[in-house]
Amino acid sequence: MSEAAGVRAMNPVIPLRLRPTMLSDLDFVISVEQDPSNLPFITPWERPQHEGAIRFPDSRHFIVEAGAGYPSAGFAILQGCRNPHRSIELKRIVLQPEQHGRGYGRLAIRLLAQMAFRDLGAHRFWLDVKGRNLRAQALYRSEGFVEEGRLRESVRTDDGYDALVVMSMLEAEHRARRSGADASAQAAPESTR
Repeated sequence: MSEAAGVRAMNPVIPLRLRPTMLSDLDFVISVEQDPSNLPFITPWERPQHEGAIRFPDSRHFIVEAGAGYPSAGFAILQGCRNPHRSIELKRIVLQPEQHGRGYGRLAIRLLAQMAFRDLGAHRFWLDVKGRNLRAQALYRSEGFVEEGRLRESVRTDDGYDALVVMSMLEAEHRARRSGADASAQAAPESTR
């Protein structure tokens, strides 16, 4: 499926897709980013930064649409899509607080990893996450990301400083995870598929 048409999750239970962000989506994007529940875990951007990520060919800015009828649930940004070292960054994924805990983040991470490796030719897919964001770190680990290190007290917060935890997944690791998932699906009895 072409990137312009969006990318859909292969989970029939949870409908989810990524579609390219339009300038007309930026009020929604900024509202999600500025939500008090999300602010402790991200460093918000200003509108011109989002506009640049939409327009700049090295970035991909997406709206995460999830649930019946595919309403907007959040957004995600990839950077380094033309990186000569084939190292693509998951710059940001943020969901509306009422969408947390529904599996949308996990599915979006899987779609973004698939896009990074299969469609954009990444060798390495990486991210950084605030040290206090333990829930996100657990999700990334469960999806195959490996902690590479910590940038101690590198982000100023309202109550001091926080670390950034750098995590990544390599192409071979992603391929092995996909092969294992495909084998498990094929081995499952028909009644569980």
